[in-house]
Amino acid sequence: MLKQLKQSILATLVLTVLCGLAYPFAMTGLAQALFPHRAHGSLIEIDGKVVGSALIGQNFTGPTYFHPRPSATTDTDPADPAKQVSAPYNGASSNASNAAPTAKSLVGDVTDRIQALRAENPDALVSIPVDLVTTSASGLDPHISPAAAEYQVPRVAAARGLTVDTVRRLVALHTEGRTLGLLGEPRVNVLQLNLALDRAGASK
Repeated sequence: MLKQLKQSILATLVLTVLCGLAYPFAMTGLAQALFPHRAHGSLIEIDGKVVGSALIGQNFTGPTYFHPRPSATTDTDPADPAKQVSAPYNGASSNASNAAPTAKSLVGDVTDRIQALRAENPDALVSIPVDLVTTSASGLDPHISPAAAEYQVPRVAAARGLTVDTVRRLVALHTEGRTLGLLGEPRVNVLQLNLALDRAGASK
């Protein structure tokens, strides 16, 4: 019995070292060597200051910026720790709304978002894309569809004093294709597009 106990302890130690230390350190080192930008969180810097990550959306709301898709993430209510309050793009609380397609709360939220979008974008030339009125599974999605960007082009162009064609060109430059040409759908990173707008030197 003592022999079996020693073997069990030894196997546990060996597996702990291999799976809990050696493998994670090896993968971390490999990632740092091959993909340093991604391994450090795909952080975006402006003049040496981190302004966000290409992997996590931000809650842009001003008329001069493209808006991301809605986020269902929450945080603890400062006034009552037992309650949760809306906190869009809270990286510490990634989650979806978990509302069923027939849920009254979802229908109400989508209806409110449609009304708000129509009020904010009276000159939109296309119908409202679904990703502008529904949250992503993570609540942190940094991308919108090209159609969602196109819907907002007239508003952003007018607010910035730019031509619609100029803003469309920026959208096209920041539209990513399918990964490896096969996976996913074309998408636009909202943070990178808004930073490009700021670099264009137009009114904020």
